[in-house]
Amino acid sequence: MTDSLADAGKTGANTPYDVVVVGAGPVGENVADRARAAGLTVAIVESELVGGECSYWACMPSKALLRPVVARADARRTPGLSAAVRGPLDAGAVLAYRDEETSHWKDDGQVAWLDGIGADVFRGTGRLTGPREVAVTAPDGTEHRLTARHAVALCTGTRAVVPGLPGVEEARPWTSREATSAERAPGRLVVVGGGVVGVEMATAWQGLGSEVTLLVRGDGLLPRMEPFAGELVADALREAGARIRTGVSVTAVRRPDPDGPVTVELDDGDRVEADEILFATGRAPRTDDLGLETIGLEPGAWLTVDDSCRVEGTDWLYAVGDVNHRALLTHQGKYQARIAGAAIAARARRAPVESAPWGAHAATADHAAVPQVVFTDPEAASVGLTLAEAERAGHRVRAVDYDLASVAGAGLYADGYRGRARMVVDLNREVLLGVTFVGPGVGELLHSATIAVAGEVPIARLWHAVPAYPTISEVWLRLLETFRG
Repeated sequence: MTDSLADAGKTGANTPYDVVVVGAGPVGENVADRARAAGLTVAIVESELVGGECSYWACMPSKALLRPVVARADARRTPGLSAAVRGPLDAGAVLAYRDEETSHWKDDGQVAWLDGIGADVFRGTGRLTGPREVAVTAPDGTEHRLTARHAVALCTGTRAVVPGLPGVEEARPWTSREATSAERAPGRLVVVGGGVVGVEMATAWQGLGSEVTLLVRGDGLLPRMEPFAGELVADALREAGARIRTGVSVTAVRRPDPDGPVTVELDDGDRVEADEILFATGRAPRTDDLGLETIGLEPGAWLTVDDSCRVEGTDWLYAVGDVNHRALLTHQGKYQARIAGAAIAARARRAPVESAPWGAHAATADHAAVPQVVFTDPEAASVGLTLAEAERAGHRVRAVDYDLASVAGAGLYADGYRGRARMVVDLNREVLLGVTFVGPGVGELLHSATIAVAGEVPIARLWHAVPAYPTISEVWLRLLETFRG
């Protein structure tokens, strides 16, 4: 049934379903898919576009903006090609490509997919009104009540946090949404924040012609990765023309003329003027308007769950993806959705979660090996623990580093290749606790590292995973040789 039929033909009395999913982003879609595959009836509620943040304002548009920027950087490092790509990017063509990748902010295809699996889509804002009850307020103000026989899954994700600084509302700052959907490159862009969103958007818009100034409160970029990751990304941003200022905080933002520039005041007394300002300063859970108070939970809070993503203290409510704060990444949210869907299906049959497809581990989430790629130039990719995290956790560890530029495949990939690799070894068990790669093209190396960390593959066995020559993956052999000395 399509969303229009769900709206028009099902208003009125309570409609029962086996599962009600609130939020139709990638996480909600995957919960719905797993529940339908198990034969359960599913209603899915969405207040914006079906497909969610990832499809329209995050993963897809940001990577569409970044891909031409990074491809040009790679081409400029390729003998015989570098002279042909010295000019600027065609920003209009890049933005048109971004628009195609977001389906021009239309969700017909995503709705058709949900229709195809047999889920009913309800347009509107979903709120809990009690155990297993969700009220949906449609855009026209009409209300429909849904009841769930087995489970309600909250998959509402997060929203960008803008600090409450003097003048910030009048300044109309960008968040990640405006940064990924802008219709043109601003002449001057200030980016506040040195995390993933900050560095990716600084890379994209600098590459598309903006003069970027990156303001960072800490002492470096990408603070949750190994320190060398942020250092190499910062070096490349500066070489591309961006300005980076660390150890500074924004104290006020002024835009007296709605059509004029914005002035950013800093705690060191300095000021920076720009055409737009982007705050990439964190995320908050979209749980403030979900009716959590009706079931004794705190509105606006992160939701605490067990390893099947079931909210603690309940036997019917699940919080899947970003709202549970375990890992704010689309692929981890989709992984959790598969876990939650399998657990819901097993419990609906009054069976233990161990009976889920693929066995017990299919219905319990493991977050020891969370992978992430930052799509800057150079790319930064990591999985598992950093050296500092492993040491804080009490492990007896050793960090093994290798210069990626020394690998034959890296030299063939790009002239003047710069990069670094690190593996964090648990010396008691001789398995990997974490791996980090930084360099052009390293994102495609990450899954091998994820398998090694998630599978706790002994180093003695990794020797027999022979990398093809001449690829950048040969760094694995070099890391193992360095470890053995």
